Amino acid sequence: MAQRFEIDPAHTEIGFSAKHMLFTTVRGKFRTFSGYVESADGAPLGATGVVTIEAASIDTGVEQRDAHLRSGDFLLAEEHPEIVYKLEGVTPAGENVYTLTGELTIRGVTKPLELSATVEGRIDQDAWGNERVAVNVSGEFNRKDFGVNWNQAMEAGGLLVSETVKVAVEVALVRKLAQEPALV
Repeated sequence: MAQRFEIDPAHTEIGFSAKHMLFTTVRGKFRTFSGYVESADGAPLGATGVVTIEAASIDTGVEQRDAHLRSGDFLLAEEHPEIVYKLEGVTPAGENVYTLTGELTIRGVTKPLELSATVEGRIDQDAWGNERVAVNVSGEFNRKDFGVNWNQAMEAGGLLVSETVKVAVEVALVRKLAQEPALV
C-alpha cells in the first residue's frame, strides 16, 4: 500500500530567484500551493507526486513587480492559474541526496525538469503522532522554454531580466497517522 506524504504549507517555502539588470538578484516565493509525494514504502526511491502552485500567489515583496509577473509578459496567471510539477522518478545521487525527474508546466507548456533534493531529516512520530520529512529542493530552468519571453534591452548593454530562473524549495512533508488537534 502506498504511503502518502502531504506538503505542510505552514512549514514549506517555494522560492525562486532571477538576475535583474545583469547583477542584482530578485527573489520571490509563492504563497499558495499544495501537493503530495507517494511511495510504496515511504522511502524516496520509487516516489511520485504532484505540486500545484497558484501562479497569482507570486510574491517578490514589490506589488508593481508582482502584478507584472502575473501578466501576459510572464506567468499569464489569469489564463493559466496553476504551475504544476509532476514528480515521476527519484534516483540516488549521494548520501541523503537524490535526483528528481519530472515535468514542469508553466503557461500551459510542459517540459522535463530535473531537480536536486536533499533529505534534511525525518521524524517517525511528531507531537501529534504523524511522520514528517524535511527536504530541500533546488534546480534551475530557462523561462523561455515555457514561452516566458518578455525582456527589455538596457542602454548599457544586456537584457533587463535573465532567462535562467533558480528554484529553491524547503518542504516539510507529513504522513498523517493520527488526528491533529484543532488549532485554538
